Amino acid sequence: MRRTVSFALITTTAFALSSGSAFARGDGAGEPVDFRTLDSNGDGQITQQEMQAVALERFARADTDGDGLLSLQEVQATSAERAGRMFKRMDANSDGQLSEEEVQRPERAARRFARLDADGNGTVSEAEFDAAREKMRGRGRDGGQSE
Repeated sequence: MRRTVSFALITTTAFALSSGSAFARGDGAGEPVDFRTLDSNGDGQITQQEMQAVALERFARADTDGDGLLSLQEVQATSAERAGRMFKRMDANSDGQLSEEEVQRPERAARRFARLDADGNGTVSEAEFDAAREKMRGRGRDGGQSE
């Protein structure tokens, strides 16, 4: 019997896990931000001003009514667009549902576990878990500069 996973559970989990590094992975609307996008003057280096400019552009795109503020509805609309793209990407057989296999993706799970298992002994200690959590929190505050 083919089991499907609740879309709400998946999107909630995905957004919770990705919130700390959203800038590094996307432009606020779920689109990737690559080095060239951030390096607006093409000099091969990214300045803080260039990163701020991209952040301001993302904010302006999300501020659909142009009032300089993000309402709950504007944030939800951006999240819904991102969730839709994520769902399409994960729905490998394009049936409009996510199976357990499509969600699990063992290769990703193995990479995530390996990042947590800092000493490579095949288990994750509380200290390793806490260190990984702090590293992710640091990325959320300062764009990953706390590593």
